[in-house]
Amino acid sequence: MNASASDEAREVSATTPAHPDWSDRADTLSAWQRTKLAVVRGFLVGWVRLFGLNGLYRFGQFFGRCEYGVDYKRRGRVNERLAEMFPGMMSPEERRAAVLRYFQRTRCDKMIYTIFDRLPREALLNRIRFPDREAFDRLLAKQRGMYVAMSHFGPHHVAAMTMALLGYRVAGVRDRNEGALRRYIQQKFADTFPEFAAVRMFFADSFPREIFRCFKENFVVASALDVGGERVADGRLRTVPVKLFEESRDFLTGPIQMAIRCGAPVIQGFVLALPNFEYELVVHDTLLTGDARDESPEALAAVVQRYADGIAEYMRRHPCHITKIS
Repeated sequence: MNASASDEAREVSATTPAHPDWSDRADTLSAWQRTKLAVVRGFLVGWVRLFGLNGLYRFGQFFGRCEYGVDYKRRGRVNERLAEMFPGMMSPEERRAAVLRYFQRTRCDKMIYTIFDRLPREALLNRIRFPDREAFDRLLAKQRGMYVAMSHFGPHHVAAMTMALLGYRVAGVRDRNEGALRRYIQQKFADTFPEFAAVRMFFADSFPREIFRCFKENFVVASALDVGGERVADGRLRTVPVKLFEESRDFLTGPIQMAIRCGAPVIQGFVLALPNFEYELVVHDTLLTGDARDESPEALAAVVQRYADGIAEYMRRHPCHITKIS
């Protein structure tokens, strides 16, 4: 690690906690939340035993169609958001079809995520596609780690699980405020899969120096740069304005700078949801090969704008993978 990376690490307070323990996160759930989630998991596992995973997928498609029919407020928000993102590019019929697929996709994603730990390892691995793995491994072979710039589009929450099962050493950055389902299931994953228990997770508001160690130890470090709301408004995070879908947004630059200082390659990744609970890990673009040393505001802005352009291109191909609808 170079001197600038060490200087950055020393800026972090020595009192910054290490990555959070999975059980600590789950302990914040109430008894009612645990009971409710356990009942849902039991029902879904029973369905899989009776009808298989393909049967569960068909049930999720049906359930999602029903949600589409009754949840008119969310249906309207998704439709409006797609119209804003793609003005004049989608007909009303195309938007309605994309909204229906959105409801079906999100319902199926939640179902499989809820019972990941109750499925045979082989069943999970057989449903993971990674067509760019060879190129990915070549970049990781530089032994300087890798930063994967994810985004809040598609089922990105399954990325850490699938990458860990594929044998990669994974670290991630996440918000402290997570939903009950995510906290509950992450503990179950850690209890069942040693690979997931070894995943290092860091809170987004701390950026501890352990992240630099992860790069040095050749971890795949992943987080989303397209954050918003309070995380950007508080002024503590380094951001740069970009244009996304004709809108001005502030995206993070700190993770890119950390990767540059460690000499780590930077790629843009997505998770694509396919029929029958298959998922494809997509390497959309290599933003930096690991040889760049330019941290100027102009250079960072160019990289993050390229990242934003990648999101726009991906969403035009897969509009049903929208997640931010407000």
